[in-house]
Amino acid sequence: MTSGYVSDKARYSARLRRIEGQVRGLERMVEQEAYCIDILTQLAALQSALKGVGLALLEDHMNHCVVHAARAGDEQARQKVEEVTAAVGRLLR
Repeated sequence: MTSGYVSDKARYSARLRRIEGQVRGLERMVEQEAYCIDILTQLAALQSALKGVGLALLEDHMNHCVVHAARAGDEQARQKVEEVTAAVGRLLR
């Protein structure tokens, strides 16, 4: 079975490249001794971008993998629900 995000792989790659650029920008800000609040503002934007990718991946996983497991049977569905619950817990930390 393929991953649920495969059909949007290019979009995810583009989002992650933008995030990578944000990280490099933050590094430059530190090197240039930018104002602390400006760096914190950019860190908040970075965290938001990462959470956005995580939530999109979670939605794709639920719509693809969890739905597939639910159709396959009780044990598989239970395992996928536990897996998603753990993933949500990690995202919320």
